[in-house]
Amino acid sequence: MIIEFRCEHDHARRWMHRETLSIDGRDVPVQIAWTATTEPRPAGLDALFGLERLVLHKGKPSGADRLTITPDQAQARTGTADVVVDFTSAVRDPNSSARLYLRPLFNGAAGENAALAAVLGGDLPVIEIVNEIDGAVLDRGHPSAEIATGLSGGLETIMARTLTMVAAILSGRPRIVPQLARPARSGNGRGPAAYVARGLAVSIAKEIYRLCCYAPHWHVGWRFNDGAGVWQTGDLSGPTWNVLGDPGNHFYADPFPITWQGRTFVFFEDLDHRVGKGIISAIEFGDTGPVGDVVPVLEEPWHLSYPFLIEDDAELCMIPESSLHGDVALYKCVRFPDKWERHATLLSGLEIADATITRHNGLNYLFGAWRDGTGGYSDSLAIYYADHLLGPWTPHASNPVMIDRASTRPAGNFVTIDGKLWRPVQDCADGYGAALALAEIVELSPTTFKQIVRHSLKPGPLWPGRKLHTLNRCGRLEVIDGSRVQPKTRAFAAKFPSAVLPPRTSPHTA
Repeated sequence: MIIEFRCEHDHARRWMHRETLSIDGRDVPVQIAWTATTEPRPAGLDALFGLERLVLHKGKPSGADRLTITPDQAQARTGTADVVVDFTSAVRDPNSSARLYLRPLFNGAAGENAALAAVLGGDLPVIEIVNEIDGAVLDRGHPSAEIATGLSGGLETIMARTLTMVAAILSGRPRIVPQLARPARSGNGRGPAAYVARGLAVSIAKEIYRLCCYAPHWHVGWRFNDGAGVWQTGDLSGPTWNVLGDPGNHFYADPFPITWQGRTFVFFEDLDHRVGKGIISAIEFGDTGPVGDVVPVLEEPWHLSYPFLIEDDAELCMIPESSLHGDVALYKCVRFPDKWERHATLLSGLEIADATITRHNGLNYLFGAWRDGTGGYSDSLAIYYADHLLGPWTPHASNPVMIDRASTRPAGNFVTIDGKLWRPVQDCADGYGAALALAEIVELSPTTFKQIVRHSLKPGPLWPGRKLHTLNRCGRLEVIDGSRVQPKTRAFAAKFPSAVLPPRTSPHTA
């Protein structure tokens, strides 16, 4: 198979510079057909991208950077293309004999200008991949913006996830095409220069903020609830939420409670801001709240978070996120709660975040936020299934089964209510971890998947803070997490000993 990208010669970008496209681990040849410019770009766009590269990206190259095309490269064609992916806004080439003629659309329009218009309007677009031979929409997705810094970062993220979708289509796996509403245009009319100028100003403000505060600073909320909980009410009402105190230079996130051997503990990510690497810690809960001190229970040379817990054959297991290590590993508890040993690798060579497992219709299903090395971290859902917890794990027929920043990334344990299977998901439409949603799974098999978001939960009077990230329950104990502003008080005190420090909070109080 030969894939041909149709791109405009006068607006060549680094993301276009490729000889192959990875499809299910195979490097499929790509040739570039450089075409004439269909629509002019905004004046000075490349100069603005250069300014962003220096200030926002610390001089690192971006996929949006200008690519110089030599005459030889402009003429390079290896043969007749089986598939054309047309990134321009020009009409379809009438002489093409390709069996597939794919056209990426950004909020319903083709071409780079359409992608840029979406970013300038204040959001990343819904991406659709259309087969122009028959007009069918073959895939649809909404990318997340964790790495989309500035106008150039937005364009790079959009194109990275577009290539993810193209590769999924060309894999031959069946696609599950979701219905996604296109984001409303903000209508602020800001041009590229004004947009970049504002982005630079915001970047400077964020840098000042980072000098003064730990960011982000997550904290765990807990409460005892004898009545209907979040899953029943669809909101955060009920008993008042308490905050698990932290030492200030650590944050606590991703709480998972469990009762084991007659004792209840909450396990969570414990990140030391001074080190920048997470470990797994735990604290015991009694009848009235936390007792004792926070105890470190698992540390590796790489970052750990999201300590998903599961029982298997009367043994307690943990599957912490280790996406930076490129695997999904299972640990067994050899002494509760503080001694764990790595027992098995469930998946390897994959960037899977927040792996969460449920058993459904006789099979184990593993859900995780999947990333192919580019684009955001929270918009692509991969599912794997197995007869047994230790595998072997087989990929779902349609991986990635969904690309949607608002309903993909896991946010806690699956829940079964009145025979229906539910899962909490991160709603990253307004940024990573900004809100939670409760999704009912109406179809799940090795070849099918469908979920419907029934409730949306956001920070507010019932849970003050900037974000809402994880939801779990164990008996009467409900736990969530969120973020807050945490000044670097003690760091400044080290430089200015005369500074007055507030008293240190205990682990049990807000």
